[in-house]
Amino acid sequence: MSETRSTLSSGTLLYRVIGESLEVLLVHPAGNYNRRAPWGIPKGAPDPDEELEATARRETLEETGLDITHTLTHLGFVDYTRSKKRVHAYAGPAPEGAAPRCASWEVDKVEFIEITRARRIIHPDQAALLDRLQRHLEPDAATDAISKPA
Repeated sequence: MSETRSTLSSGTLLYRVIGESLEVLLVHPAGNYNRRAPWGIPKGAPDPDEELEATARRETLEETGLDITHTLTHLGFVDYTRSKKRVHAYAGPAPEGAAPRCASWEVDKVEFIEITRARRIIHPDQAALLDRLQRHLEPDAATDAISKPA
């Protein structure tokens, strides 16, 4: 791996649809110094020799208490402009009846947030992940995925 562990992160962008509304699961970092910090996807650094998707699943469990066992789709990565951190994201539907909770001292809020509001509060460098998720969920994308052999 050419990237150093301190600058590499992996997480999930879980979603659910309530009526006509698309909601995404975001977390807010804990600590008084983070009071005004933006929200983000549950994420963290990989352990030595850990695959990035495994990191995303582990970090989601550690931060939200949700155990993700279904297939995830890699949405690529975003690079933070200031810190140069690279964040890989894996998208998937939230587990049925998911009840996320603050499962770690690292986060003080865990919520499903409607996508329009999520755009306003998510870390600016992670906003592109919301666009990628919406493109992935478009009806044509779903039809293409079904019609293509795995």
